[in-house]
Amino acid sequence: MSGAPDNPPGTAGLTQLGRPTAQPDSPDSAVLERVANPHPGLRYCVRFTAPEFTSLCPITGQPDFAHLVIDYVPDGWIVESKSLKLYLTSFRNHGAFHEACTVGIARRLVAELSPHWLRIGGYWYPRGGMPIDVFYQTGTPPDGTWIPPQEVQPYRGRG
Repeated sequence: MSGAPDNPPGTAGLTQLGRPTAQPDSPDSAVLERVANPHPGLRYCVRFTAPEFTSLCPITGQPDFAHLVIDYVPDGWIVESKSLKLYLTSFRNHGAFHEACTVGIARRLVAELSPHWLRIGGYWYPRGGMPIDVFYQTGTPPDGTWIPPQEVQPYRGRG
């Protein structure tokens, strides 16, 4: 016995899980990893919530903050959560508009996972006194799949 745990099924070839991993310099350099769906053929919803997402304004360089909610119905693959976390944090030094970040994250996940369905809600805190919320989805949710509402309240300031 070597003392090292065996890799769980479907995790062979992962480069980040269970290892020290440096923060990616940019979203383009971030590696999103996937594992085989442990329930192929079953329709279910997976939700990731990133309540402290940050990026930079591409004009001023000031930080922007958002609460992201990502829902998807997997097909053959699920995203490995550590790689998703590293991908999302790679935006901290990345300058892009809210729309580019939100829709870009969704499109990258769709390209990597080919899910049955995906949606993202980007609930951005005010920039210039106005919150900008961005929503994207790939189509209608699959019939018979429970998709919970995102229920993130619009920004209300102090009132």
